[in-house]
Amino acid sequence: QLQASGGGLVQAGGSLRLSCAASGLSFRSNVMGWFRQAPGREREFVARIWNGGTTIYADSVKSRFTISRDNAKNTVYLQMDSLKAEDTAVYYCAGRKVSSTSYDYWGQGTEVTVSS
Repeated sequence: QLQASGGGLVQAGGSLRLSCAASGLSFRSNVMGWFRQAPGREREFVARIWNGGTTIYADSVKSRFTISRDNAKNTVYLQMDSLKAEDTAVYYCAGRKVSSTSYDYWGQGTEVTVSS
């Protein structure tokens, strides 16, 4: 129900835009987030956008990444600029109802590799 795409190989300092298309859920009423998991590490929070558009970011990506959503297209985006080698990970999108305390939906992940 969540299909992530846009990952790939990029040089340090470059940019990528990830997309996550949702189906089968009330996208407009869901909080959407991006997470990532680097090899040998636990999954970590990257960014979140509420249904009203408010955003929050992990300190490690603040000012470099931008999360946005297009409710007409049922899609959430993650624009990643000034990429660093430490951003290398599999990126997952997730969604939850506003009233939920945990994410109800997860995408399959898209791999981002940043070469230094």
